[in-house]
Amino acid sequence: MQFPEIDPVIFQIYGPIGLNWYGLMYLAGFAGAWYMGVQRSKLANSPFTADHVSDFLFYAFIGVILGGRIGYVLFYQFNMFLADPTYLFKIYDGGMSFHGGLIGVVVAGWFFARKTKSSFIDIAEFFTPMGPIGLATGRLGNFINGELWGRQTDVESVPWAMIFPNAPGGYRHPSQLYEFALEGVVLFIILYFYSKKPRPAMSISGLFLLGYGTFRYIVEFYREPDEHLRGMAEYISMGQLLSLPMIIVGLGLIIWAYKKHPVTGK
Repeated sequence: MQFPEIDPVIFQIYGPIGLNWYGLMYLAGFAGAWYMGVQRSKLANSPFTADHVSDFLFYAFIGVILGGRIGYVLFYQFNMFLADPTYLFKIYDGGMSFHGGLIGVVVAGWFFARKTKSSFIDIAEFFTPMGPIGLATGRLGNFINGELWGRQTDVESVPWAMIFPNAPGGYRHPSQLYEFALEGVVLFIILYFYSKKPRPAMSISGLFLLGYGTFRYIVEFYREPDEHLRGMAEYISMGQLLSLPMIIVGLGLIIWAYKKHPVTGK
């Protein structure tokens, strides 16, 4: 299959200022999370109102942008940062890390809990099921941009393999779509139905960490590692290295939650 070439820039106003598909996917993800959050806020036992949802997503948006960029620079491009510290601010050049964004959202949740004098656990359990919406739209953005493509393969083994315009070596796995399906669609379905009934506190968050970490670890076998990290990726990729703690912490949270037996609302 030939990759459908799409101009990543929808329109441009001046210089780096404009709207691109990747940015639009981010906005779509937050819009979807906002809609789901507002619907959940209408439930009888909801700890948050629709206004709380809007306020928290503003904090989360800042956390995703700052955490995602800082995480990408520290985890994947630290040498470039040492050579040119201003690289940290060149967001228009691309480069965001999910794991950094997750840390940013956790910090945002902590600030939001202090501001509203609410429980961080309630925040985590209420908003976690919305996370895969943003993950799904973000991976679609990666696909539209023709970036973060998969490892080389052939059409005999993988009939849906694609040729990406900027990727050398012919056919490759469309790993962005694998991540869209697993980290986005499948994980959303799992969390949506699991969270529809009262669950032990932090078990929803634990399930998210376990699910994302596991799916990301699997997809990394098909995703092309960054050029400067390729030697390391023969043993374990950076994505797998960062996902292992998620799997361990997620599993630990689930075990701890069910041993403690406190129950949260929907």
